[in-house]
Amino acid sequence: MTIPRRAALAGALALTSALTMALTVTACSSSGRSNSPSTEGSSHVIKTAMGDVRVKDHPQRVVVLDTAELDSAITLGVKPVGATHADVASGFLDYLPKDKLAGIKDVGAMMNPGLESIAALRPDLILTSKVRHGDKYAELSKIAPTVMTESTGYPWKQNFQLHAQALGKVAESKRIIDQYGAHVRELTARLGGPAKAAALKVNVVRFVEGADIRIYGRKNYIATVLADVGLGRPAVVDRAKDGFSYDVSPERIDLADADVIFHATYGDPAKSKATRTLGSALWKGLPAVRAGRVHAVDDQLWIQGIGYGAAEAVLRELGGMLPR
Repeated sequence: MTIPRRAALAGALALTSALTMALTVTACSSSGRSNSPSTEGSSHVIKTAMGDVRVKDHPQRVVVLDTAELDSAITLGVKPVGATHADVASGFLDYLPKDKLAGIKDVGAMMNPGLESIAALRPDLILTSKVRHGDKYAELSKIAPTVMTESTGYPWKQNFQLHAQALGKVAESKRIIDQYGAHVRELTARLGGPAKAAALKVNVVRFVEGADIRIYGRKNYIATVLADVGLGRPAVVDRAKDGFSYDVSPERIDLADADVIFHATYGDPAKSKATRTLGSALWKGLPAVRAGRVHAVDDQLWIQGIGYGAAEAVLRELGGMLPR
């Protein structure tokens, strides 16, 4: 069927308009890459996992595509105009203050953000990581300057500093880091000092729907918080693949024993083996369980949060759970 001339002309004009808009919101950075803000206001170049990126000194319309970036923004006093949702009923993680989340546009699932939804918000900065969205970098950077860290989780402190640079909040970040350090030292002191803290062996166990049970190693977000406090870890954590986690079946849950055990559940408790494991004689026979030194913790906060906002809340919970 032949397309009427008027319809064809309208389509061509629409395409031209879309291309013009894309070119307007993207300009060549100092490295020659199309990933810099408009010329309005001052800007600076920061080093990212994808190379040098020029960003506005004080971006006003920020979109974040993962939980760590959302924690960083909120903690630094920046309310994003858009964010991806996590796989939780509330969309955004529950530990974050509700008033700080009000008005943030949901731009899709974390691993599959809606590019059209992001573009519609006219952002002047996008924050994410290469491990999450490296395959979408070219498309994202045409929408707005896109700052990617290499990964997420374990390097969260370095990532936070990059987020602060991108958001123009370096001074605020130093205050937050110093405050966290002070709270860590206070908790260590309350436990009796570094030597007593190190003598207390703790484990973090995560029940994950569709996967084996994870005994968390040393190279993940929550492990860094435990290490900051100076808490000891059982030898089993050093069996963790790449330092992340050592995975076991319910029949091997005795390997998770420690002076104190924290456990979290991601997904349905029955499908994640939590119900079966926590009700088993093997679990109930663990010395930590018999001593009452086992604590169920919020997966969103302890595992998914990944930032100084979450870390501060974890420190407060640790203070009430750890024996002195």
